[in-house]
Amino acid sequence: MSALRFCPIASGSSGNSTYIGTGDTHILIDAGISGKRAELLLEGLSVSAQSLNAIFITHEHADHILGAGVLSRRFDVPIYACENTWRKIDSRNLMGKIAPHNKKVFSYGQTVSVGDNLFLKPFQTPHDAAQPSGFNIFAEGRKISVATDMGIVTDTVREHIYGSDIMLLESNHDIEMLKNGPYPWQLKKRILGEYGHLSNAACGELITEIFSSKVKHIFLGHLSEENNEPALAFEAVSSILSANKIKPGCGFSLHLANRWERSYCVTYEKEFG
Repeated sequence: MSALRFCPIASGSSGNSTYIGTGDTHILIDAGISGKRAELLLEGLSVSAQSLNAIFITHEHADHILGAGVLSRRFDVPIYACENTWRKIDSRNLMGKIAPHNKKVFSYGQTVSVGDNLFLKPFQTPHDAAQPSGFNIFAEGRKISVATDMGIVTDTVREHIYGSDIMLLESNHDIEMLKNGPYPWQLKKRILGEYGHLSNAACGELITEIFSSKVKHIFLGHLSEENNEPALAFEAVSSILSANKIKPGCGFSLHLANRWERSYCVTYEKEFG
C-alpha cells in the first residue's frame, strides 16, 4: 500500500528543503542545504537521494538552492524552476553545471506531473527574487501548499492555499525582535517590506483568513534564527488563531518546521482508487 508523505527536512534562514513522496515518486521543494545533509535527512525517512524524481525551486536565494546542483549531478535529478529564476542562477553560476536534460522550466499556473500520481501547480509569491514561486501539490486526493518567502499576502496566495489539507507557511520573524535586533536598517527595511518575509502576526492572520475544515496540518516555517524563537512563533500564531475561535488540536495540528532536523512527517495511507 502506497502512502502520501509530507515532511520539511530543513526550514529556516539557514536552509530550506521539504520532502513529498507517494509510492515510487519522491520530490524535494527546494534544496537549500548541503547535498550530504539532504542525503542523510532523506535516509532518515527511508528514502534514497538516488530515488529522487525532481527538485522544484521556489527561487534562487542560497538558502533554497545550496545543494540542488550537487544532488542533480550526483543522482541525475531534474531541477524545475521558472525561466527568470534559471536566468539568474545561470548568470551567477549559482548551482554549477547542470546537465541540459535536467534543466526544466515551469510557468505560473502550469500543472507539472511527476511520476504517475503527483502533480504540482506553481503560483506567484511576492519576494525580492527573479520569479519567486509557491506550490500547490496534489496527490492521493490531497492538496498540499508550500508558501514561504513573502513580504505580504496577496489574493493570489490566498486563492491558491485555500482548501489545503497540509500547509507550510512562513512565520519568519517577530516584528519587535527584528526592529530592536542587530541587523542594519537597510536589511530590516527589506525584511519588513512587501518583498521581504512574513512576520508571526502576519502568518497568524493569513491562517485565519483562509482556514477551512479541510485543513489538518499547518507547519510554521522559515523562522529567522536571529529575529524569532520557535516557542514565540508558535505562541504568537496560536494566540491569533484562538482569538478567532480556531484552536490548534481541535481538528487540526499546528507544527513547527525545524531548522536543523526533520520535522513531523505527515503520512496518509492510500484511501483512493
